[in-house]
Amino acid sequence: MTFNSHAETFAGQTVVEYPSDKPGGTAWRVAYRDDDDHQDELSEEFRAAFEEFVADRGATVEALVIGAWGYAAFRPAPLQQLCDSAPRLPRLRSLFVGDIPFHECEISWMKVGDVSPLITAFPELETLQVRGGEDFGFSPVGSENLRRLVVQSGGLPASFTTAVLASRFPALTDLELWLGTDEYGGDTTVADLRPLLDGKLFPRLRRLGLRNAENADEIAAAVAQAPVVARLESLDLSMGTLGDQGAAALLAGQPLTHLQELNLAHHYMSEEVAAAVVAALPEVQVDVSDPQEEDEGERYTEVSE
Repeated sequence: MTFNSHAETFAGQTVVEYPSDKPGGTAWRVAYRDDDDHQDELSEEFRAAFEEFVADRGATVEALVIGAWGYAAFRPAPLQQLCDSAPRLPRLRSLFVGDIPFHECEISWMKVGDVSPLITAFPELETLQVRGGEDFGFSPVGSENLRRLVVQSGGLPASFTTAVLASRFPALTDLELWLGTDEYGGDTTVADLRPLLDGKLFPRLRRLGLRNAENADEIAAAVAQAPVVARLESLDLSMGTLGDQGAAALLAGQPLTHLQELNLAHHYMSEEVAAAVVAALPEVQVDVSDPQEEDEGERYTEVSE
């Protein structure tokens, strides 16, 4: 499975493609698609479309979605243009870069770059969601206002993960990392996640997602003993390769009854074990939907290519 369509909502608002005569109070989406475009420099067509948007709506936009920037397998993402436009986007609080479904570009092909300068350029930003594959990076950064960080990838490099965890986000309540597979560069290990799992980071964190993980059983075993879990309201281990071994570790570990939500969707648990998890947490909203079957002994994450 991969992304089949554009986001319909973002930051609690309906996404509307620009240009449109829709009033304010929407999440605007700016994109320029060209599947035959193999140039390796910023798309002039996207640059012009974004400049028009900023001139027209920049003073009022609060939620912004960036779609295709030409053909994203070759064209670099418009990160510098976004940063340079920050003074003309004074009310921007939520930003999603990379709303590109597979028919426009596979996630593993998307050239994005280091997205952390966006946080510096927009110090009032509260939500940052980014999607990428090739040349996808992050550097340690700080923000007093960032509350939600979502990183979607078919293979998240350890360098990206450790840079996020080396950042200072005192207001962060939601962190979601799509770890992916080694085949697509996803070499983040449990050891890399240890400072997060030990509860030493992000004191306000209440919702944690370690999703789309090839090593989901190992992550579940670590999470079962992780101090950070005691202060969470929501734990999301969905979209990965979680099986009976990982589920057994969760059941044998620390109590999870304080959680409001436990998301284990897209899994490789047996029916009996999935039912046991649900039965053990009657007051928790547990999602064990979308069970998978191994293919000749192989398990697959939901998003990889």
